[in-house]
Amino acid sequence: MIQVCIVGYGNIGRSVLETVRASRDMALCGVVRRSVPAVLPAELAGVEVADSVDKLSVKPQVAILCTPSRSVPETAQQYLSKGICTVDSYDIHSSIYELKTSLESTAKEHGTAAIISAGWDPGSDSIVRALLESCAPKGMTYTNFGPGMSMGHTVAVKGIEGVRAALSMTIPLGTGIHRRMVYIELEPGADYAEVAERIKTDPYFVHDETHVMAVEDVNALIDMGHGVQMIRKGVSGETQNQRFEFQMSINNPALTAQNLVNCARAVLKQQPGAYTMIEIPVIDLLDGDPETLIRRLV
Repeated sequence: MIQVCIVGYGNIGRSVLETVRASRDMALCGVVRRSVPAVLPAELAGVEVADSVDKLSVKPQVAILCTPSRSVPETAQQYLSKGICTVDSYDIHSSIYELKTSLESTAKEHGTAAIISAGWDPGSDSIVRALLESCAPKGMTYTNFGPGMSMGHTVAVKGIEGVRAALSMTIPLGTGIHRRMVYIELEPGADYAEVAERIKTDPYFVHDETHVMAVEDVNALIDMGHGVQMIRKGVSGETQNQRFEFQMSINNPALTAQNLVNCARAVLKQQPGAYTMIEIPVIDLLDGDPETLIRRLV
């Protein structure tokens, strides 16, 4: 059994708990939170909960990081330095390679491995994009998200001064262009115009058309459904007009959690270092012996 711990316990952490329990080859060592509440939620009954991984009675082999993306670099470094492999769903696309290189030396020094950006986009969608490009090396791929709730963007808004609660919806406009619809509850005394400007200039939003609306109750609007449509049109060899399409509608935290757990399985099969999902053999993500998987899937 692969010994794992969950670090952070928001929407993603709760879904990871469910997914670990549904996995035949996983055992949960515990949940690590910044602070341990006096009364734990019912689903954590019988689970060790601590404010440090060092306080768990069983040392995990893999830490599944369910923290906001902006805290992943520091958290991953800490766990890798303790000899614990990590997986995360870091979703700031523009700095993924920098995260990979920053974790590489730490992982190699301590004989551990990290799989980064292991959600669904970046993550499993990255594998699909790579496959489509291999089928038509020349051409263009458009990735259209939504309509749906973006977990990463929502967390980013919640971290902005003056915001009490938030929801960020992604609306696809086509050809990979998106509109961000952001709904916020303001803290008492917060100035709407100032908060809206902070959101629009945040790195998560600065490159997209963003609309910010103040509402009385964000919770009344939340639906964690999301989706993606990927289209590639290109050239195979010298033959043009090759067209491929991939589409899905999903529950956002559930698919993110499944990919994280899959990568917790795969990370132990890698040499020390830091990896993205397109660098991992797909078969390493699956539970089962290679012969059975090959006979069934190939």
